[in-house]
Amino acid sequence: MLLTVLVDNNALIDRYYLAEPGACYFLECDGQRFLFDTGFSGIFMDNAVRMGIDLSNLNGVILSHGHNDHTWGLETLLKHYVLAGRPKPVSARPVLYAHPDAFLPKEAHGQDIGIMVSEDRLRRTFRLHTGRQPVWLTNNLVFLGEIRRSNSFEGQHPLGKTLRKGQWEDDYLLDDSALAYRSRDGLVIITGCSHSGICNIVAYAQQVCHEKRLAAVVGGFHLLKPEASLLEQTVQYLAGCAPQVMYPCHCTGFQAKLALAQVLPVREIGVGKTIEFI
Repeated sequence: MLLTVLVDNNALIDRYYLAEPGACYFLECDGQRFLFDTGFSGIFMDNAVRMGIDLSNLNGVILSHGHNDHTWGLETLLKHYVLAGRPKPVSARPVLYAHPDAFLPKEAHGQDIGIMVSEDRLRRTFRLHTGRQPVWLTNNLVFLGEIRRSNSFEGQHPLGKTLRKGQWEDDYLLDDSALAYRSRDGLVIITGCSHSGICNIVAYAQQVCHEKRLAAVVGGFHLLKPEASLLEQTVQYLAGCAPQVMYPCHCTGFQAKLALAQVLPVREIGVGKTIEFI
């Protein structure tokens, strides 16, 4: 599998790509092509063009969750497909994978932070696959669906509100999910924001894939300004899993990266980075 970072808070030096507070990864796996999240705006498309990546023939788009910094680029992607001659017949359209709660309205601090494109509009271009169960995208790549929250220190606090059945309620981001790839060296975990908890994600991926070894963990860990106890327990848990390499980015703050780097092999990542997993 090849993973290319199209959007991150950070852009690698001397590459001259655009960065923003969001996330988007382009994946080539088992002969299939996927986009994991779409960032906050349309810069993922600008970066893809500069990198020579054609997003017109995707097999699927996967949403890690329904927040704006991971989904607002969908508008640009829809326009791109229209200009490229889409929509195609339903059977030939790329599949959009998401937890059903990803499409619920979301707000925080009085601002709309949810998906801005309706499901009806998306269905004109994509085949929608929404569900809570894991979905195998290829023989080795799985969308984990709703993450089982098995520990007592992650995913305990809501972030904003979500509108469910006409009532605004605390949003515990049940739609937050991730990907897992079975490499020859163990699992590669790819996350968006890890609102469900990076340790919960790792544990659930190991269960779904029947594999304990961790080759790599890539993505946002939702550790911008973590409480000391949360950071300590997270670092301790991940150290026990012994991943071969860590690529924390997006919503992972310097304090968390430093703490992880003291016990685990942490590597730099940003827009323009391509990583191969065999």
